[in-house]
Amino acid sequence: MKDEPLVSVVVPTVNSERFFDKCLRSIRQQTHGNIEVIVIDNYSTDRTEEVAKKHGARVLLVKSERARAKNCGANVANGKYLLFLDSDMELQSKVVEECVKIMENDATLGGITVPERSIGSSYWVKVRDFERSFYSKTEVESARFFKKDLVLLVGGFDEEIEFYEESTLPQKIEALQLNVKQSVNFFILHHEEDLKLTDWLREKYYYGKTAEIYLKRSPYALHQTSIFHRAWLFLKNRRFFEQPTLALGVLLLKGLEYVSVAMGFMTNALYS
Repeated sequence: MKDEPLVSVVVPTVNSERFFDKCLRSIRQQTHGNIEVIVIDNYSTDRTEEVAKKHGARVLLVKSERARAKNCGANVANGKYLLFLDSDMELQSKVVEECVKIMENDATLGGITVPERSIGSSYWVKVRDFERSFYSKTEVESARFFKKDLVLLVGGFDEEIEFYEESTLPQKIEALQLNVKQSVNFFILHHEEDLKLTDWLREKYYYGKTAEIYLKRSPYALHQTSIFHRAWLFLKNRRFFEQPTLALGVLLLKGLEYVSVAMGFMTNALYS
C-alpha cells in the first residue's frame, strides 16, 4: 500500500449527511489502497462532520463557495494526485486505481475525466442520466483527477466563478499543453434522488450570475453553453430518438435551464 502513490480525495460539504456515508464507503472500498480523504465543510448543522470522522476523513471548517473549498483542500493535501468529488457521489471500486495507472504511464496527461451516471427513480433523474450519456469525451465533461503539483502551479479553480467552476481548473492545466481529455472506463454514480425541478432551476439561476465572467475567460464557453451545440450532441445520435419520453424531457429540461441561467445573467448585469 505504501508503495502506491498517495491520492487525496477532496470533498466539499454543507449539510451533506444523507448520501455522505455512501460516498465515503466507496472511497474506502477502492482497489487502490493509498488514499486520504479531506473534507472541506461549510459549517454544516447536520451530522456531516460526524460521518466524515467516522470514516477517518480529515475535516476542515471553511466558510466558502465550492471553488474556494476545493482549493483549500488542494493546498493541505499530501497526495501526489488529487480527486475532487461531491458528497452525493459514489465511486466504482476501480476508479482511483485506473486513474493512477493511466496518469503514471503518460507524462502528457494533466487531468482525467471520470464519467458520471445519475442514480434515482424519479422521471427527472432518469432524464438527467439519459442526458449525461451523450456527453462522453465532449467539452461538457470536465476532468476530476489531477496531478497535485499542476493544480498548485496554475492556482486551482477560479474562485470568482460558480458557473461551470469545475471546468476552470482543467482549462488552466490544458493551457500548459497537457491533455485533460483522457477518460476512464469506470463511473461516478451520482445520487440525485432528491432532484426537484424548482430547486434545480433555482441553482441554475444562481450560477447564471457569474456566467459573464466565465464566458469572457473560457475558450470552451461557446461550445459548453451554446444551445445549438447541445442540441446537436443529442440530435445527431440515433439513440436519442429511441427513448422519446426521455428525449422530450431532456429538451424541456435544457430549455428551462437556459432560461434560468439567462435570468441570473441579466439580474447580475442589472445590479452590478
